[in-house]
Amino acid sequence: MSVEIITAEDITVRYNFIDVLSHLSFTVKRSDYIGLVGPNGSGKSTLIRTILGFLKPASGHIKVFGHNPIELPNWDKIGYLPQKMSSFNPNFPTAVEEIVALGLLSKKRFPKRITRQDNISINMAMELLNITDLRKRLFGSLSRGQQQRVLAARTIVNEPELLILDEPTTAFDPEIRESFFSLMQEFNRNKGVTIILVTHDIGSIGKYAFKLFYLDKKIIFYGNFDEFCRSEKMSQYFGTSSQHIICHKHD
Repeated sequence: MSVEIITAEDITVRYNFIDVLSHLSFTVKRSDYIGLVGPNGSGKSTLIRTILGFLKPASGHIKVFGHNPIELPNWDKIGYLPQKMSSFNPNFPTAVEEIVALGLLSKKRFPKRITRQDNISINMAMELLNITDLRKRLFGSLSRGQQQRVLAARTIVNEPELLILDEPTTAFDPEIRESFFSLMQEFNRNKGVTIILVTHDIGSIGKYAFKLFYLDKKIIFYGNFDEFCRSEKMSQYFGTSSQHIICHKHD
C-alpha cells in the first residue's frame, strides 16, 4: 500500500478575499514524480507555499507527512529549491561548500557542527551537481546557473524524502539541464524520493515525470500520462496533436 505524503481535502486559498485556489482535493503518494504545470497566475506558487505551510487555506484541510504543514516537526524531510533567491544574499562572502553545508543544519541540534560524515555527504552532493571544482569559490562570484546548481546541492545534501523544485533549471544550459533531470529520475526510481516539479514547459515534462498536475486555480487534470493521453476531456482542452506531444507516449 502506497504511503500518502500529501493529502489535500477541498482546500481553498484566498488573497484579499479572492479565491486563488478553489476546492482542490488530491493526494501525493510516496515515490510519485509529479509535474505541476499551468498558465501564469494559475496558482502554482500558491499551492507550493500552502504545501510548505507558508500559507493557510481559507477552508479545507491539508496534511504533509500526516501533519498540518505549519506544525510539521520534521522539516528535514523536505527539500525545497525555489525559483528565485529572494531569501538569499548572493553577495554574502560565503564559499560554495559552506552554502551546501547549510542543507545539513536542519537535522542538527546545538551545537551545530559539521562532522566527518557530513563532509562526505557534502562532497557527494557537489559531485552529483558537478560543482566540486567550485567548492572554495565565493557564491557571489558564480554565474546564475552555477549558483542554482549550488542551491540544488544544498537542497539534496540531507537526502530529503520529498523534493519540491520550482522551475529549477531556468538558468541551466541544455547539457546541465539533462544531467539534472537524469539525477532527479535516479533519486525517484532508485531511492523512492517523492518529487514535485513546477515547470512552465508542459511539452517536455512527460519525459521525466510520471504524473501531470495541470492547475488553473482549480484542478484541470491530475493523473498519470497514460490517463492524460486517453482523456477525451484533455483532447478537447489541448487538441489531440498537442495532447500526444505532451504525454510522450508516441515518441
